Amino acid sequence: MEKSYNPKEIEKKWQEIWNEKHIFQTPNKSEKPKYYDLVMFPYPSGTLHVGHVKNYVIGDVVARYKRMKQFNVLHPFGFDAFGLPAENAAIDKGNIHPEDWTLKNIEIIRNQIKKLGISYDWSREVITCKEDYYKWTQWIFLQLYKNGLAYKKKAPVNWCPHCKTVLANEQVVNGKCERCGTNVEIKQLEQWYFKITDYAEKLLEDLEKLPGWPENVKTMQKNWIGKSIGAEVEFKIIGTDRTLKIFTTRPDTLWGVTFMALAPESPLVEELTTSDNIGKVHEFLRKVSLEDRFKRIAEEATKEGVFTGSYAINPVNGEKIPIYVANYILYEYGTGAIMAVPAHDQRDFEFAKKYNIPIKVVITPKDDVITESNIEKAYTGEGTLINSGQFSGLNSKEAIEKITQWLERNNFGKFTIQYKLRDWLISRQRYWGAPIPIIYCEKCGVVPVDEKDLPVKLPRNVKFEPTGKSPLINHPDFEETKCPNCGGKAKREVDTMDTFVDSSWYYLRYINPKMEDKPFDKQDVNNWLPVDQYIGGVEHAILHLLYSRFITKVLKDLGFIDFEEPFQNLFTQGMIYRNGAKMSKSKGNVVSPDEMINYFGADALRTYILFMAPPEKDAEWNDSGIEGTYRFLNRIWNTYFAIKDKIRNIKFQHVDNLKNKSEKYLRRKLHQTIKKITNDIEGDFQFNTAVSSLMELLNDLNDYLNKVEEKNWNLYLLKEFSESFLLMLSPMAPHISEELWSLLGKEELITDAHWPEVDEKALEIEEITLAIQINGKLRSQITVDADLSEDQIKNKALNEEKVKKYLEGTEVKKIIYVPGKIINIVIK
Repeated sequence: MEKSYNPKEIEKKWQEIWNEKHIFQTPNKSEKPKYYDLVMFPYPSGTLHVGHVKNYVIGDVVARYKRMKQFNVLHPFGFDAFGLPAENAAIDKGNIHPEDWTLKNIEIIRNQIKKLGISYDWSREVITCKEDYYKWTQWIFLQLYKNGLAYKKKAPVNWCPHCKTVLANEQVVNGKCERCGTNVEIKQLEQWYFKITDYAEKLLEDLEKLPGWPENVKTMQKNWIGKSIGAEVEFKIIGTDRTLKIFTTRPDTLWGVTFMALAPESPLVEELTTSDNIGKVHEFLRKVSLEDRFKRIAEEATKEGVFTGSYAINPVNGEKIPIYVANYILYEYGTGAIMAVPAHDQRDFEFAKKYNIPIKVVITPKDDVITESNIEKAYTGEGTLINSGQFSGLNSKEAIEKITQWLERNNFGKFTIQYKLRDWLISRQRYWGAPIPIIYCEKCGVVPVDEKDLPVKLPRNVKFEPTGKSPLINHPDFEETKCPNCGGKAKREVDTMDTFVDSSWYYLRYINPKMEDKPFDKQDVNNWLPVDQYIGGVEHAILHLLYSRFITKVLKDLGFIDFEEPFQNLFTQGMIYRNGAKMSKSKGNVVSPDEMINYFGADALRTYILFMAPPEKDAEWNDSGIEGTYRFLNRIWNTYFAIKDKIRNIKFQHVDNLKNKSEKYLRRKLHQTIKKITNDIEGDFQFNTAVSSLMELLNDLNDYLNKVEEKNWNLYLLKEFSESFLLMLSPMAPHISEELWSLLGKEELITDAHWPEVDEKALEIEEITLAIQINGKLRSQITVDADLSEDQIKNKALNEEKVKKYLEGTEVKKIIYVPGKIINIVIK
C-alpha cells in the first residue's frame, strides 16, 4: 500500500537524526576549503513571522549547497539580545526581568527555527546579553579607549523623555521616538563616543574592495560618510579673540556673505549671545527644541532664526557681518556654523528675505545678468565671478581652487576635506546593555577597569521605575566601588553601550564561542574570515555594516586580526508583505511560520518563500502559493513511490546507448536543469527560477512515465534522474529529500552527498522541433536532425503533410527561418 506524504512525521524524524548525529557541527580545521555563510542574527523581541524566516531560508540553501560542493561550511546563529524593548517590557509589566523576558523569547525563536530544519551549528550559538559574550564587548571598548578611540564629551543628543535615554538619529521618526512615539528633545549630555571619524577615509576607500556588495548599499555608505572637499575659513568675532570656523565647498562665493548662522545646538550660541538679545535667543531655542530636527532642515520648511547681537569680520573684504542662530543649520554637519550667501543658496535666500538681510550677487550666468534688484531666487549654477575683488571675471569653477590657495597664503583659511560622518555615540542611559567598563575616582579621575576584572556584571536585583530612570543609578551593588589605582571610593559609569556595539563583532565570536581567556583565536579567525556570504535586510545597510567594518579595521590595526573587511559578499533580501503592507504585529498582518508548518510542513513553507519572487525583491504573501508548493511536494512523493522499488537495488552506471527520443530528451533536460540550478545558486541566488525548473523537470519525468510502457522504462536513466533530482531539491526541501533518498536505499544522508555533475555530452541537442507558420499563423511543427542545413530544413517544412494542404493553389514568395525555433512561409 502506497504511503501518503506526511511532512509532520518526516520532518520531526530527520531533525532528530541531524541533531543526534551532530551533522551540522563544523570543525575549525579541515582539509576542505572553508565557506563562512552568515545571516544577520535577530533581536528576540517575540515570535518570528515568515518575513523573518526568508533570511534564514536563503542562508540555509546556500549552506546546504556549499556542503554538497564539498566545502567546510560554517553556518552559525545567535541572538542580538540586549536592547530597549526588554527593559520597556519590564517597566510596563512590573513583574518580569529583562533577562527572563529575553531568554524566554530566545527559546521560542530557537524552537521555531529548528522546526524549519535550518542547518545551523547550534554549538556555536552566541547570546549577546550573556556574561561570556559582553565580557569581550567590554574588552573591545577598553582596546579603543587605550588607543585614543573611545572618549567622553558633552554634546547635543536626541533625548526621549519617556524612555529616559539617548536615541541615535535613525531612531527618531518624524521628531518622535521610534519605540514609544514621544516627542524627542535636544539635550546637552556627557556621552561616550567611538572615534569612527578617524577611519572615515579608509571606510570610504575600501568600499572599492567589495565588488560582492550591492551597488545601492555601497552608495548608501558613501552618502552616510559624506566626503566633501572645500575650504575651512576663519571669521574673526568682533570684540573677542575668538574666530568662527566654517567649512564651505564654495569659497568662490565668499564675497557674497551677508550673515553667519549657528545651529541652535551649538555651544557658541550661549557665548556669542549678547545680554540684550538673550531673552529672544532662549525663547527661540526652546521653540526649536520641540521641533523635529530633520523636518526643520527640509527644503520646504520655514527658515527661522534670531540675531545673537554679535558680529564677525569677513576676511576677504573686511565687512562686518551679523551672526544669527538659524533653525535650518544642524550641529552635526560641518562646524555647526555657516557663512550665508543668500544670492547663491536658496535656504540662505529665504532667510535673508524674511529678516531683510542684504543680498549680494557674486556669480552671474554666462548669458544673463543677475543683480540685487532683479534676483527672485538663489542662483546656484556655474558662472562668472563679479564683485569679487581680484577674482572678478574668473569662471566660478576654476576660481574655487585659486581662491583656496589665496586663503592659505594669507592665513585666512585652508584647503580641507570634511565628512558628514560623526563619531559613534555609544552611551545609553538604560540598564539592559553592556556596562561601560569605566570607573570615576575623585583622586585618579577616569580609570578604565582592568581587563582581568571583566566582565563588569549587570546586577540582577534591580527595580524598574515607571519614570524609566536607569536602575543602575545609585545601585549599591553596582555604582559604588573602589578605584583600581588608589583603592579609594569611586563610582562606576552607569551608562551602558549601544547595542550596535554588540553586533559589530559577533561574527568573530562565532569562531571560538566558548573561549574563556580571549574573545577569539587569531589563527582561527584569520582562517575563517572574511565572511564569504553575509545575508540580511537592507535596513542594516548603513549603520550595522559601517560599525562592523570600523571595528574590524581597528582590530586589524591593533594586531588582533589580519584582514580589513568583515564581509566579502553581501546579499540583501527583499521583504515579505501581506495585504499591501510590511508584516508587523501592529498591523495585524503577520503570518506565523508555526501555523504554516503545522498545515503544510516546513519544506512547503521553505519552497514557497524561495519560489514567490526573486530573493532580492519584495513579495506579497499569498495563501494559495504555499498550497501550490505543498501540492508540488506531494507530486514528487507520489512519483517516487511509483518508481522507487524498481530502481532501489540497481547499481548506478553511466547512462549510454539511450534507445529513443524520449530517453534522450529526458536525460538532456535533466542535465540542462543541473547546469541551470547550479548557475542560479552560484550566481544571484535566483532560487525562484531554480524551484520553477524543478517543477518543470518533474513534469517531464511524469510525461515519460506516462507515455512509455512500464516494461520499457530505462531504469538506469530513472535511477540517475531520481537521485540527481533529489540532490537538487535537498537544499530547498531537505526533509522530504532525506526521506526519499533513504527510500531509494541510500545509507549516507543526502546532506553528506555530492552535488550532481553536469554531463556536457548529454546537453548536445540531436534533434530540434520547429514551429511552422504560414503568413505568421501557426499551422504545424516538425522535428528534424539538428545538423541539417537550412535548405534541407526548409525543404522538409514544405513537404510536411499539413503544410502541403495549406499551400495547394498558392505561390510561395519566401521562406524565413529563425534557427532552432520557427519557419515562416510567406504566400500570396
